[in-house]
Amino acid sequence: MSDTARRPGRPGTTGKPYRRPKKDPVRILAFDALRAVDERDAYANLVLPPLLRKAREKDGFDGRDAALATELVYGTLRRQGTYDAIIAACIDRPLREVDPPVLDVLSLGAHQLLGTRIPPHAAVSATVELARVVLGDGRAKFVNAVLRKITQHDLDGWVEQVAPPYDDDPEDHLAVVHSHPRWVVSALWDSLGGGRAGIEELLAADNERPEVTLVARPGRATAEELLREEAAVPGRWSPYAVRLAEGGEPGAVDAVREGRAGVQDEGSQLVALALANAPLDGPDRTWLDGCAGPGGKAALLAAVAAERGATLLAAERQPHRAGLVARALHGNPGPYQVITADGTRPPWRPGSFDRVLMDVPCTGLGALRRRPEARWRRRPEDLDGFAPLQRGLLRTALESVRVGGVVGYATCSPHLAETRAVVSDLLKQFPNADLIDARPLLPGVPDLGEGPDLQLWPHLHGTDAMYLALLRRTA
Repeated sequence: MSDTARRPGRPGTTGKPYRRPKKDPVRILAFDALRAVDERDAYANLVLPPLLRKAREKDGFDGRDAALATELVYGTLRRQGTYDAIIAACIDRPLREVDPPVLDVLSLGAHQLLGTRIPPHAAVSATVELARVVLGDGRAKFVNAVLRKITQHDLDGWVEQVAPPYDDDPEDHLAVVHSHPRWVVSALWDSLGGGRAGIEELLAADNERPEVTLVARPGRATAEELLREEAAVPGRWSPYAVRLAEGGEPGAVDAVREGRAGVQDEGSQLVALALANAPLDGPDRTWLDGCAGPGGKAALLAAVAAERGATLLAAERQPHRAGLVARALHGNPGPYQVITADGTRPPWRPGSFDRVLMDVPCTGLGALRRRPEARWRRRPEDLDGFAPLQRGLLRTALESVRVGGVVGYATCSPHLAETRAVVSDLLKQFPNADLIDARPLLPGVPDLGEGPDLQLWPHLHGTDAMYLALLRRTA
């Protein structure tokens, strides 16, 4: 019997013909990904690829299917806060009383209605069918009723209804309009400074799909080689960066498969290159990446070091991440070593290195384009948990570098509590170090801030919001 065949009513029902719900593999996959993000605190960028691979094998997914599933997942996660506010306006109970699987289906439907070009009748019909498959007939009726209310306005119309006026509450207005928690809006605004236009541009950039950026690892590949790939265009700032236009697949690039190139945000490349190019007093033979996982910066640093006759020690506390670092560095033309070690209790002697990078664990607020779910997962109190670790790792870095050597303190967060506050505190405790102006080390890159540290931004540079402070040990 086909999925659309009708059969007699079930015993105890009204007798209406029963129609088996039609399964839609694309939307079922999107729902499964959202449930994994919600139930297991998984990240979509880790959950989605294996689900898509399985769907290609089992359900015959083609490129269009994969693109739609990806848009449904990421689009829903990026706009979750806005959609929650809209859904809340369409139901007669607090949002927290809606079962999470039901809310995921409603959010998928809201995104199709308000964030895509899918015709409204098709969006409602497909989402209700999904609800019948994954939730059952009873809750599918609830989904249908809510979605039909949502169809009454477009996104702008709904935002005008559910967001408070900007003049009454600027931060809450921006939080609803741009789908960020209020505390994140406040923190980003403090870090960015300026008026309304800048913060709106930043929040909007966080909701854009980021480009895939490749790095040609020096001595193993060149940007010119990568540019021969279909849909490849030059990077904006890094000499090793190549961007793939929409639809470009990194796994199809020979140099990536062979480990001679990798996927790496251009901001991450710039941080590593600024450290590598900082002027030194004395020898330049031994480099350290003290928080090396998962290995992108370490691979670039190791390749640059090899060209100069230097060697890199890459240390990572977590064994599985140390394995990722080893994989990223495999095939490097020069000497290197990967170890599993806690950067706050280092096994190396003080003053052993000429250059040290500490890209410390942080809230990740600078990478919300890539991990949109992180904005809903993080809490302000997380800053207190990271603070001692960040300060301890920067202290280790300053103790590990020799006199005249350079330390790079980096975070993928622009939050002032994770950037300037950490550096300022450590300089008070460690007076034998001076800040170096990092901005001249990225020639041609504009809008890096007041200095001497530098801050990259998605809306200004097309990169993650990476922060870097360079410090030279003086005694």
